[in-house]
Amino acid sequence: MENYKHILLAIDLHPEGLVGIIEQGVKLAKEHNAKITLLHVVEHLNAYGVAQAYPSVLEVEEQLVKEAKEKLAKFKKQYQIEDADSVVEAGSPKMIILDYAKEHNVDLIALGSHGRHGIQLLLGSTANAVLHHAACDVLAIRIKK
Repeated sequence: MENYKHILLAIDLHPEGLVGIIEQGVKLAKEHNAKITLLHVVEHLNAYGVAQAYPSVLEVEEQLVKEAKEKLAKFKKQYQIEDADSVVEAGSPKMIILDYAKEHNVDLIALGSHGRHGIQLLLGSTANAVLHHAACDVLAIRIKK
């Protein structure tokens, strides 16, 4: 097994499975004495055909980003990883995860998988894209219902 130096925990903030992803990531980081970054991506809201609503859509996204930053701060305190970086961005989760990992020399991306049928359903489209396009190792942690 590789000696990881920077672990990216790509989390979606849904309660199911979130704990497992953070616990596994923290455990691995301690074993490898690695830096942790928590990353959450707020997906752009679909506002097609509602031109008048566009400014309010941006306001909603800004509020979601703000709330996500607050949640990540709580997780850092709860899991005693206050020195971990936390990043919240708006956009395409798979693109932001892949770009962040490449730009910040991440050597392991940990994210949740859903455990349904077929590779796309098993991982989810974001996890599937990250698994197939990441330049580093990817750990898919099964989300238990």
